[in-house]
Amino acid sequence: MSYAVIKGASYILAHAPDMVLHNGTTQTTEITLNPDSEYLKNLPNHLRNFEEVVNYLPNQVYIGNKKPADLKEVAMPWHENPLEGASTEGRFGEIMAQDEFIGLMKISDVFDLVELNPEFTANVKEKLSGHKLINDDLVARLKDGVDQAVIEKHINEQGAEALMHNNEVVGCIKRAHDVDVNLSAHVIFENLASKASGILAALNVLAKNNIDPADIDYVLECSEEACGDMNQRGGGNFAKSIAELSGLVNASGSDIRGFCAAPAHTIVSAASMVAAGTFKNVMIVSGGSTAKLGMNGKDHVKKGLPILEDVIGGFAMVVSENDGVNPILRNDIVGRHTVGTGSAPQAVISSLVTDPLERAGLKITDVDKFATELQNPDITKPAGAGDVPLANYKMIAALGVKRGDIEKASMPDFIANHGMEGWAPTQGHIPSGVPYIGYAREEILAGETNRAMVVGKGSLFLGRMTNQFDGISIVIEKNPGKVEDSKGVSEAEVRSLVAETMREFAAHLLED
Repeated sequence: MSYAVIKGASYILAHAPDMVLHNGTTQTTEITLNPDSEYLKNLPNHLRNFEEVVNYLPNQVYIGNKKPADLKEVAMPWHENPLEGASTEGRFGEIMAQDEFIGLMKISDVFDLVELNPEFTANVKEKLSGHKLINDDLVARLKDGVDQAVIEKHINEQGAEALMHNNEVVGCIKRAHDVDVNLSAHVIFENLASKASGILAALNVLAKNNIDPADIDYVLECSEEACGDMNQRGGGNFAKSIAELSGLVNASGSDIRGFCAAPAHTIVSAASMVAAGTFKNVMIVSGGSTAKLGMNGKDHVKKGLPILEDVIGGFAMVVSENDGVNPILRNDIVGRHTVGTGSAPQAVISSLVTDPLERAGLKITDVDKFATELQNPDITKPAGAGDVPLANYKMIAALGVKRGDIEKASMPDFIANHGMEGWAPTQGHIPSGVPYIGYAREEILAGETNRAMVVGKGSLFLGRMTNQFDGISIVIEKNPGKVEDSKGVSEAEVRSLVAETMREFAAHLLED
């Protein structure tokens, strides 16, 4: 069997402090229900500036300037131990400032729904013109801006959503329909933020891995947003909209949804598409979610912490046909949370981790690294959710003891050696195993790791259609060398078949 390989991965963050205040659902709900609350009054004092976001260790791990192991070397809480002089650019991606990201949202708009004032447009145009990945054609889409009075009218009289920067209105996003709630300014705002962050991730994965945009055949998008209208809510297509402005001229694509587990589902789908020979190069891409900004803000403010959920996250990866070098995706070692699995933690982890390994004749110790829900504990612990990755690794270790793979006394060592600290922003789908893929690829290529497992889990019950839990996993391995597709026929085999046919034909002639 010829497996698909991981050609590269990218990770991006966009700082969005004003969007925390005006677009995160925790805040917008509070504004509706309790507009004079102490939380809303105190919230602005807990926002970080751009430098603080860049110097935050988990963010530097996310874009590739620090390694996951570096998290263990710095005392928690990490926000109290900032790095000095960290870079906005990493080997996997970048951290973008809010004003540039608003500009990218305007660039991403193809229906003239985003309006920016001339002064802000001029400033952001100058900044984005110096961005290595945003070409002149994209910058030109910013145009010249519209009068501030026009923007105010759209906001005050026509249901537009304000675009804020430094607590000032610099533009707006207009509604796309006067009665369709699926095309309201609020939904268009969320969707354009997701699309823009997806484009930034796509541009980074191409540039960081020297991939020709024209080589991408198909795009699978796996964010937690959904675009459509009143007749087909969530009909899509984010994938082709991102491909369009990322220069993927030969690509088609579609969206995959599965709450937090969607990225893992998408990796399995992409690996299977490539292994089957349907496509040679599939890009997986996802933008982030404005709704999740400041999601745990009340707990953080109450405890005197900064708002750490102040970034929109995105990622991309390219899955390609086997080149004999890059790590392979074992689409024959896949764990599945089935309808009959149930929601008990032990049953969930068994279905996703130990069951597929057992079918493959592997022990849990045969997997060097497990990438589970890599939630940043700096964010989740103060909010009462605990250390999510650690809880998962404890369960995996306990199942290892139950199966006889490890001794009970070895559980702490197993967790330390086969697990990792969490560093991903709480953007829902973003933490679900994928932040490690860039590192997994590097470690496997360097011979430091032989096998890793990506585990995604999701909460389907949030959609109110089922009480089912969800999850899927896949194993990544060192490439043993290029493998011929068993469905194909080699040149030597063709010659042999022709010669055999000719001999049989000659024999028939002699008989006649």
